[in-house]
Amino acid sequence: ACFRLLCSLLLPALFLSGILCICLVALLCGVRLWIQRKKQLSSAGRDGKRPLLVAFFHPYCNAGGGGERVLWCAIRTLQRKYRNVTCVVYTGDRDATGEEIVEGAFRRFNIKLTHPVKFVFLEKRFLVEASLYPHFTLLGQSLGSVFLGWEALLKCAPDIYIDSMGYAFTIPLFKYLGGCRVGCYVHYPTISTDMLSVVRNQDTRFNNAAFITGSPLFSKFKLVYYYFFAFMYGVVGSCSDVVMVNSSWTLNHILSLWRVGACTSVVYPPCDVQAFLDIPLEVEESTSEYSIVSVSQFRPEKDHPLQIRAFAKLLKEKRVGQQPSLKLILIGGCRNQQDEERVNKLKHLCEELGVSDDVVFRINIPFEELKRHLAEATIGLHTMWNEHFGIGVVECMAAGTVILAHNSGGPKLDIVVPHEGCVTGFLAEDEDSYAETMAYIFSLSPEKRLAIRENARRSVHRFSDQHFEDTFLLSVEPLFK
Repeated sequence: ACFRLLCSLLLPALFLSGILCICLVALLCGVRLWIQRKKQLSSAGRDGKRPLLVAFFHPYCNAGGGGERVLWCAIRTLQRKYRNVTCVVYTGDRDATGEEIVEGAFRRFNIKLTHPVKFVFLEKRFLVEASLYPHFTLLGQSLGSVFLGWEALLKCAPDIYIDSMGYAFTIPLFKYLGGCRVGCYVHYPTISTDMLSVVRNQDTRFNNAAFITGSPLFSKFKLVYYYFFAFMYGVVGSCSDVVMVNSSWTLNHILSLWRVGACTSVVYPPCDVQAFLDIPLEVEESTSEYSIVSVSQFRPEKDHPLQIRAFAKLLKEKRVGQQPSLKLILIGGCRNQQDEERVNKLKHLCEELGVSDDVVFRINIPFEELKRHLAEATIGLHTMWNEHFGIGVVECMAAGTVILAHNSGGPKLDIVVPHEGCVTGFLAEDEDSYAETMAYIFSLSPEKRLAIRENARRSVHRFSDQHFEDTFLLSVEPLFK
């Protein structure tokens, strides 16, 4: 009787599930055919041929960070190489016109595009804002990106789709519903084995709150959630036809998560090395003030509080009456109100530590002013733990500062490494080691500092715009076949 009851319930349920699956597949096939039809009916060019649409998914294309420099260099590279290509940018920057965004790219990055770009302005960018998801942020933003990607796909269905900002969950959408060839440039894995180890070891960081680290139950639950998310991230990432990563550190994580080594390659981001080479390198003259410059967006992971605390410690340990005086200049971009609030908190921290008069904030400044600050600085400071690459680190080295970066990620593995057997810069890990290393750098003779600066500059040519263009074209070539 029990068996018959089970069969009477199970068989209809299986039948109904089968019908629903068939309906879902039919619906998805219908949507794909509709999108393909819509794509074929799109307007042709002057020669009667429809241009090849290459779309970049970059909701914050006007942010002014290193990721945006990659975007504009990639577009300029494709425009130079392929005559029949129209580049499309999906963006949520509705507070600026396309002309203003392109002008901003030239002003901030010194990048001049050879042809117009088509901008598709998205209305639902709020769905990928971290503030919308106080809990389960990774999952929330990833699901939000699917809805944002759907809006993008409906507004413009491209031939080639490149996720240039790390929204891997959009890749299957464009590949299977949009019928696109898909690629991605990964600046930073959404989840990494390092993040898993932070939760496993119950370490308190900006993305692992104290109330979680203090509870074994919460920590185990978060670990299960992270493993589930890592599995899903691997599934969607493996749908890519071409994967580009920005450093050895990112490569190691993506290979372990996505397992698509055959189509994965390292493409170092384009650093405007050339623009800094006209800054003369010579033995410093005696001065009444030395400056320490930091170049990075005002985001939590950049760890500006560590810079301020280390600088305060350096000033405290500096002998009374010792000359010259020191200034810390924090240069970076503010994307939104959250970033502005973060800057205000940093200013309050300066007041608490009594260093307000010695710390200068320069926000969203033009390229020429950035260049001037770097030319005058003695030390370039960078404090992000596991920075995926570090364009700001390369720029500081090219400009002739003595770099002091975090002993992890891209700076450790790719950038601040010996060149021809000689030192190119320094690495540190915490407040004490940063303060000690800055004091050591200032204790060196101007001649020794000059030798380090010259060697660092020679070492960064492998991160030039030209090197990026060559490796980028080689990597995306399969998408154009």
